[in-house]
Amino acid sequence: MERRSFLKRMGVGLATSLTYTAFAQATPQVRWRLVSSYPKSLDTLYGGAEDLARRVLELTGGRFQIRVYQAGEIVPGGQVLDAVQQGTVEAGHTYGPFYVGKNPALAFDGGVPFGMTYRQHNAWMLFGGGLELLRQVYADFGVLQFPGGNTGAQMGGWFRREVRTLADLKGLRMRIPGLGGLVMGRLGVVPQTLAAGDIYPALERGALDATEFSGPYDDEKLGFYKVARYYYYPSFWEPSAQLSFLVAQREWKRLPKEFQEAFQVAAAEVNLTMMAKYDAQNPPALERLVKAGVRLRKWPAEVMKKALEEAQALYEEQAAKDATYKRVYTAYWRFRQEVYRWFAVAELGYETFAFVG
Repeated sequence: MERRSFLKRMGVGLATSLTYTAFAQATPQVRWRLVSSYPKSLDTLYGGAEDLARRVLELTGGRFQIRVYQAGEIVPGGQVLDAVQQGTVEAGHTYGPFYVGKNPALAFDGGVPFGMTYRQHNAWMLFGGGLELLRQVYADFGVLQFPGGNTGAQMGGWFRREVRTLADLKGLRMRIPGLGGLVMGRLGVVPQTLAAGDIYPALERGALDATEFSGPYDDEKLGFYKVARYYYYPSFWEPSAQLSFLVAQREWKRLPKEFQEAFQVAAAEVNLTMMAKYDAQNPPALERLVKAGVRLRKWPAEVMKKALEEAQALYEEQAAKDATYKRVYTAYWRFRQEVYRWFAVAELGYETFAFVG
């Protein structure tokens, strides 16, 4: 009896093993190329794509390989959406507001002036209908979008000279893309769009008077403090800055179901861990910058108030002429109002006491 039972168990085990082996052999090896909007030197931004590729490889037993290319290796950082749409690569890692020229509603994929914070934006994307709305926009480009990391609230930029009043902004040439650039333009700034690697040289030779990029950790790496000593806060144009993984829909449909699941799990991990990394990296980086002589400045109240006024006017103007934009903006702002009321009670109540005293 024991011998028959043993042989039966062995038979089941052998059959299972053979079935698994046959399945593994039948499952195709997949190799993708993914282009990032960022250089390798920005290890947290660029690293998000590498983290995704590593986790996908682990979760699929090495059968789904994604090779990551930094900005400029295949396409410039601002052309990632184009590369995925045109089939140059299978996937990309980028920032939606870079592409507002293609569709203004893509601004809400990343972050907008006086919008939601990281946690609030995540809530809207995952449980407030935001992901579904943005995926409808990306579908026009044959692309599927996945939240892929966040910088959290950013800093307000580096300036070669101090800004004391609204009048001091007039005529300043500033690197600032997206809706933030449009708002600053309405305040008298001359907005410009430059890739990360082009900003420092432009500041150094005087082609730029100011720039924004991210937060202390990334900004320190890019060396802005060496040529622009005034560091402003907060970034009212990016209280949250979500990155996204973009995948060509035709390539997604070809993936085995388990590979799709692995990709989604890996993207969700990056969406969590990138923010945690920045929360650990930014405090010591800011301390180093201050010790190096950087002059921290808070935006004057009149600048903040005027920027809010212009941002709201901009939203309404765009919504009046673009039905897609209006649909996304209306849903975003409704959720923002609801979540702000809750955060004002719990989070702000605690933070006002804990941070300010």
